[in-house]
Amino acid sequence: MGTLAVALGVTLTGCGEDTLSLPSADDVAEEVTGEPAPEGGQSAEGSLPGLPGAEEGRAQLGELTVAEEGSMAGYSRDEFPHWQSTDGCTARQHVLVRDGTGVETDDNCQPQAGEWYSAFDGETLTAASEVDIDHIVPLAAAWRSGADSWDEETRRAFANDLENPQLIAVSASSNRSKGDQTPADWQPMESYWCEYGLAWTSVKHTYELTVTDEEFDALTEMLDTCA
Repeated sequence: MGTLAVALGVTLTGCGEDTLSLPSADDVAEEVTGEPAPEGGQSAEGSLPGLPGAEEGRAQLGELTVAEEGSMAGYSRDEFPHWQSTDGCTARQHVLVRDGTGVETDDNCQPQAGEWYSAFDGETLTAASEVDIDHIVPLAAAWRSGADSWDEETRRAFANDLENPQLIAVSASSNRSKGDQTPADWQPMESYWCEYGLAWTSVKHTYELTVTDEEFDALTEMLDTCA
């Protein structure tokens, strides 16, 4: 699995003393998706980078390996180093800019103003401190479905992935409610089922992670809500 991070093309660097000014939301979105950011933050189709269409998502789901969940033995969040710095800003800060509206930052890339719509529960947040950056596929869930065999480079790429639909700005309360649960046990509000199911499926497909029977059934139900 060590070659997976290289194949994904994720470039991560350590934090240095010199930092660059934070790019605009349009610049960040265009860098990671190849397209300008949708006006007003997340669109009805979802602004997560690399989000597949419904047909592609269903095809990806059919290609996933169904297996029982693995053990949590040896798991620690420290096994997935984050948040790493890219272009002088952390992955968390990049997502705050990408997913926010009217975001203003200081010289250290930290947002000082803006609004963030939490697609998990419909809340609108007006302070970065109220926003969590959720891993669509939680680190612990990844560990139980194959990440326990990865090397540190691949785990770091997974935890800081700005190129695939793995990171999203949401309310702290919804992120805590989700925890490390899969779609078999936790789903966002129903209006976001399609995008969430597509994102979860895409991430598991990209990183060659397994799904359980119950998880597969829940994802099938969620993707059935896609137009």
